[in-house]
Amino acid sequence: MKVIQPSIEVLDQINGDEILKKIELIGRVCYKSEDKITTDSAKTFVSKILKSGHESVIEHEKISVRIICDRGVSHEIVRHRIASFSQESTRYCNYSKDKFGNELTVIKPLFWDDGSDEYQLWYNTIKKIEETYNQMISIGIKPQEARSILPNSLKTEIVVTMNLREWRHFFALRTAKRAHPQMKEVADMILDEFKQKIPIIFDDILLED
Repeated sequence: MKVIQPSIEVLDQINGDEILKKIELIGRVCYKSEDKITTDSAKTFVSKILKSGHESVIEHEKISVRIICDRGVSHEIVRHRIASFSQESTRYCNYSKDKFGNELTVIKPLFWDDGSDEYQLWYNTIKKIEETYNQMISIGIKPQEARSILPNSLKTEIVVTMNLREWRHFFALRTAKRAHPQMKEVADMILDEFKQKIPIIFDDILLED
């Protein structure tokens, strides 16, 4: 059994300044004020439209992110409506095969420290599930049947594509203090990278402790 940390990867080559310029050009169609575009007007324009609540304009840009998380977190991610998802399938993946290292890979829960009683109880439980899963496969049970015992801790990969407006909505929900800790862990990673790569769009969404 392999225990790993969650991670994220932005799949698009992002040029934040160019994104703002495109949004400005599109947004100014609404006001027929294209003549006011200058080399440095995009940041001010986009900031103003966000403050005014005119967020439909930023729907013209989208970003795809590969997220490695546990199945429980992925169940929260796919509840977002205006998005596209492609996810690792427990129906077709046979985790007893060589390409999976003949083992289950699970996401380390952030709740418990290594060596704690809570962590050891979790670890022993997952280890038993792995042993049972492999036994089921070995006697001819199909992966789509054996998956019924797989835990929420199982590592999954999911590619998520959302437009910028929906990403803002995602972060507003999933980085808040009330969010599930493991969901917030992943969302914080994505938001931190977006903040670094794209000016203005996510500046008002704070990373909460």
